[in-house]
Order: sequence, then C-alpha cells, then structure tokens
Amino acid sequence: MPVYIALLRAVNVGGTGKLPMAELKAMCEAAGFEQVRTYIASGNVVFKASGTAPQVKAALMQRLASHAGKPVEVFVRTAQEMADVLAANPFPDSPGHQSVAIFLDATPPADTLEHIKGQNDEQVQLGLREIYVAYGSGMGQSKLKIPAAAQGTARNINTVAKLAQMAAEM
Repeated sequence: MPVYIALLRAVNVGGTGKLPMAELKAMCEAAGFEQVRTYIASGNVVFKASGTAPQVKAALMQRLASHAGKPVEVFVRTAQEMADVLAANPFPDSPGHQSVAIFLDATPPADTLEHIKGQNDEQVQLGLREIYVAYGSGMGQSKLKIPAAAQGTARNINTVAKLAQMAAEM
C-alpha cells in the first residue's frame, strides 16, 4: 500500500480554518487510510492508502468539505515525491526555517519568475510542482508576492524533511 503525504492549505494559520489534528486523523481513518500520523498543527498528515494520489486527494477533500462547510485545498505527494522535493531543494545552504517549498498541483507556469513582485534578497527557483524560496533576511520582513503561488501551500524545508522522514519510516 503506497505511503502518501497530504498538505492542507490555510489550516490553523493566522486564525483561519481551525482543524484539530485529532479530527484530521479521524477523517483520514474514516476514509480508510492506515497508519495515519499528523505533524504539527498546520495540516500535515502521513498515511498509507490504497488508490492513486488523485483518488486519495478527492476522498480527503470530500471529508474536509463536509467538516468545514467549504472546500479545503489538499496537495498530495507520495513518499518518494516528498523525498525528491527535499533532494531538489536548490538552496541547501539556506537555513531550513528560512526557505520553503510551495506545493502546487501542476508545474509552475514558465513565466512565474517574470511576475514576481516585491523581491528583495529572496531567491526563487521553480521545481517540478513546487516553487522554492529562500528568504535572505527572513520571512517576517519579506514583501515577496508570487502570483503563481497563490493557490499553493508552503512548508519550510525543515517540515519537508520531517515529512519525508516520517514517510520513509512507514
């Protein structure tokens, strides 16, 4: 049975979309997912499930919409895909808490870098279905706007590494 990582968008961040991780775990188990483990309260869950990534995504999104009363976006990666995201990090010398992978459902548009606004000392690079950002002076001071990232969800590289490790241990 494949191992998947699901990343929820806009959950428990900035006071929006409150979802206790115990409830997320219960929803995943009710969907038939096995060995469900959550990581920190920002909507990260690792589990085993039969079916394809799109099927897993659809099942989880359906349960989340029923719970929240509105759609909740979910990004799903296999254990290998998450390991590949970590390995492809183009900013390995940037501290893990100051660099992120922004997860998308599709390849970032080819003109993504041309539409960035407010870039100062941040470095940005495109991945397969991710946008990588290293925040030079830190995220708190950044005015960076990446329109192509608006429908994605970001995780810092430390979180990506932990999720990849959790998935590998299954």
